[in-house]
Amino acid sequence: MDALALAADWLDEGIEREQQAQSYVTQPGLWAKDKLGEHLWSKQLEIAESVRTNRFTAVHSCHGSGKSFSASRLTCWWLDTHPPGEARVVTTAPTGDQVKAILWSEINSAWVKAEARGTEFIGRVNETDWKLNKQLIAFGRKPSDYNPHAFQGIHAKYVLVILDEACGINKQFWTAAMSIATGEHCRILAIGNPDDPGSHFARVCQPGSRWHTIHISTFDTPNFTGEPVPDELRPSLVSQEYVDDMRDEFGESSPTYISKVLGEFPNEAEDGVVRLSALRACHAEREEKRPADQQLPHELGIDMGAGGDETVVRERRGMVVGRRWGFREKDPVKATARILAIIQEVKPTAVKIDSIGIGWGIAGNLQEKALKGEHQAVIVPVNVSVKSEEPDRFPRLRSEIWWRVARQLSEDRSWDLSELEESDREQLVTQLTAPKYTLDSAGRTVVEPKEDTKKRLGRSPDDADALNLAFYTPPGGIDQQMAWLREYATA
Repeated sequence: MDALALAADWLDEGIEREQQAQSYVTQPGLWAKDKLGEHLWSKQLEIAESVRTNRFTAVHSCHGSGKSFSASRLTCWWLDTHPPGEARVVTTAPTGDQVKAILWSEINSAWVKAEARGTEFIGRVNETDWKLNKQLIAFGRKPSDYNPHAFQGIHAKYVLVILDEACGINKQFWTAAMSIATGEHCRILAIGNPDDPGSHFARVCQPGSRWHTIHISTFDTPNFTGEPVPDELRPSLVSQEYVDDMRDEFGESSPTYISKVLGEFPNEAEDGVVRLSALRACHAEREEKRPADQQLPHELGIDMGAGGDETVVRERRGMVVGRRWGFREKDPVKATARILAIIQEVKPTAVKIDSIGIGWGIAGNLQEKALKGEHQAVIVPVNVSVKSEEPDRFPRLRSEIWWRVARQLSEDRSWDLSELEESDREQLVTQLTAPKYTLDSAGRTVVEPKEDTKKRLGRSPDDADALNLAFYTPPGGIDQQMAWLREYATA
């Protein structure tokens, strides 16, 4: 072949490469297929094409739809399809673990996959940084690691900001993100589970905002729609078993089911005792546990199960919501033994126990065991059916406790649910936000009877009642309850 023919072939190949590169810019699905050998299902394609076209994209999605996977591939696509050195990606999530273990773990996985296929990306990637020579072109940080003023130093023609788990990111960071995505070629992608109706994420997802909003329900995903996808993709997407588990554990009307299965923001009930958005703010994840001086007093609350129902014990350590114990036992003697074992293990300073029904006798048994030196906790029997200490505001003590403890501590962010496992936390969220209230003819606050809440939930809010008791302080404080002990001892 002569030199002229070789030059023509080289020119043709160059034109073909240029055309292919242009097609990758406009077709992120094709890019994923060719570069990584991956299939983007319809909603993932919709997200990618929205980022390509719209300056602001907000995705409120169910659990298990591949949210972080989509964000990671868009990071790689953005840097791979824009001129080297002219593109930047900034990513964040509420905590360092979410940044590193979820989104950037997926980014590193894409890098390894591309390398194995011989379609390497530019630069090099480590845990949460992507560098081109000495230039940092992409990075992931939790919001507290950012100096908002430093955002002013991030300049590039093509900037992509990704807000992963967007419900947990405060408004200040959203404002900072907007400050670096000012150009016509810049983009912001906010993506996450819609669990907090009071978040800034919820506001940008409302109709009429300037954000292009995408909603993904469990029932939009391939395992439910029958959309053709590779067999190896199906196990990584949400399944019918997950939906059944969420329905059985939390109920279809619970905020957990609505957000994690339906992918919708739960409504704030106008007549709810505890506002969901206030409670969600109480379990924002923390990088470190609270110091020891914030973990006192150490107390337990016990909601007694009657007739074989579950007895629930909840722990508080200062403002921290701690462990849970549960058991079913009809025999009061055996129930006392179970509770005693927990007290001896945990060594709380006080135990507040629902004294209606069998609870009164069990409280007495536990006080007797304290006199014998079997434990050192102050036992406080609490009868929630008696008159409130504020009869002008609440007719019964139960209404006062729900209002003064569950509602007020949530509004003030004065209890901390961040150390709970997700299933335990979500069960508490479901139970705490379930009760409704009304005003009686005297204008007093009346929290609905427990049985009414139970009918609506399909289960009894025992965990919430036990937790309220754990945080409840009786009139005069715990020390005054020693009078009860002395009275019992001399009876």
